Amino acid sequence: MNRICYGFSIGTFLLAMLVGCTSHSQAQASKEEKENMEAKQQLQGLWMDDLTNTPVFRVQGDTIYYSDASIAPVPFKVVRDSLKTYGSQTTSYHIEKQNEYALSIQSTLGDMLHLRKAENTVDSISFIQTTEEILQPADEVLKKDRIIFYNNVRYRGYVYINPSQTKVIQRAISDDGLEVDNIYYDNIIHICVYEGRKELFSQDIHKEAFAGIIQDDFLQRGVLSDMDFVDVNAQGYLYQATVCIPNGASCYLVNLHISFDGEITYELAE
Repeated sequence: MNRICYGFSIGTFLLAMLVGCTSHSQAQASKEEKENMEAKQQLQGLWMDDLTNTPVFRVQGDTIYYSDASIAPVPFKVVRDSLKTYGSQTTSYHIEKQNEYALSIQSTLGDMLHLRKAENTVDSISFIQTTEEILQPADEVLKKDRIIFYNNVRYRGYVYINPSQTKVIQRAISDDGLEVDNIYYDNIIHICVYEGRKELFSQDIHKEAFAGIIQDDFLQRGVLSDMDFVDVNAQGYLYQATVCIPNGASCYLVNLHISFDGEITYELAE
């Protein structure tokens, strides 16, 4: 009986310690992440580069909007002496100086970015008009075609590059030294082959078709940017797709082998 009571007491003691440690950790985390609402309120408005007098970002509520409409707006908090943004990654900028009309933060590159709040209504209106033109995929469809002769038969292959609504986020550093999420839009590419007016093959191609051919991380960050009708041979039709990282030098070329029966196989181009 005594052993049972003793064991219960030890178990209760350990449980109390665990609860106490957890509560302490949660309280500490809450203290560290406690938002400075006064500082956040001071940030509301349009902020200009103090040297170049150009708009950098506008703060409205809990969100930062950048002067470049191709950059995604980002939620933020002011925690102690840091401005923290919560995009595809969390970034913290040390605040060197802040008041209602001036802000100095350390950029990702280590430079000090000195900002002042705009008082000119014209600047504010101009910025709003720019940022309200949120980047959207272009409506224009790019069309390409090529004629290839094989066994005295005239084949015509078409490519239609259609902008989609699928966003691709690319992490980058802005001209002001801030970490931002650039927005790009993927494409859906329609390909078809004709013999005269007779349609021999037709299909939409999405970049997801290249899963297992292109590395997953690259495919997630890449855009299906181009397609070409390359050849007709005894095996069928050959197209070549290009998948690239936006604004980067890295691309993959993928061959699409299409049999005369309409079956597609994919392989990396050599």
